[in-house]
Amino acid sequence: MRILGIDPGTRTVGYGVIDFDGNSVRAIDYGVIEAKHIDGYAERFAYIHEELRRIILENRPEVAAIEEVFTSKALKRSIEIGEGRGVAILTSALAGLQVESYSVKTVKKSVVGNGNAAKSQVQKMTKILLALDSIPKPDDAADALAIAICHSHRCRVNPLIARLDRGAHGR
Repeated sequence: MRILGIDPGTRTVGYGVIDFDGNSVRAIDYGVIEAKHIDGYAERFAYIHEELRRIILENRPEVAAIEEVFTSKALKRSIEIGEGRGVAILTSALAGLQVESYSVKTVKKSVVGNGNAAKSQVQKMTKILLALDSIPKPDDAADALAIAICHSHRCRVNPLIARLDRGAHGR
């Protein structure tokens, strides 16, 4: 199964594509969509949509795993991330992908074993689990890979989910 992990945002969107064979995971592609240079809000969303669409077409994932918005004291920031998340969900849905959501705590618990793990611990475990030479950079890309790994763990725990995912897309 090919999984696209997405760390949503409105200026920087992390993405990570992994293959999961039921036992192991392997990194296929990862990076960030940088939209900081685009001034208009709507134009940034259109750019993120187009770039995410290109990544989906190039990598042909079967499912998108997207991080949920966490509420913080910075309400405006949470709303912006939510708007960016909406673009990622819509783009994935329009591409015919199944979309799954995971909280930050769920991702951390899945990858590190502790829902309160530090970001650096998640990054180190992502490197180890994917047998990479170094921690994926930038941080948003590492986070997106961790989100994809989280979904693979869900499928490992519940093989029926993995079979249903593949059956829905004919793979």
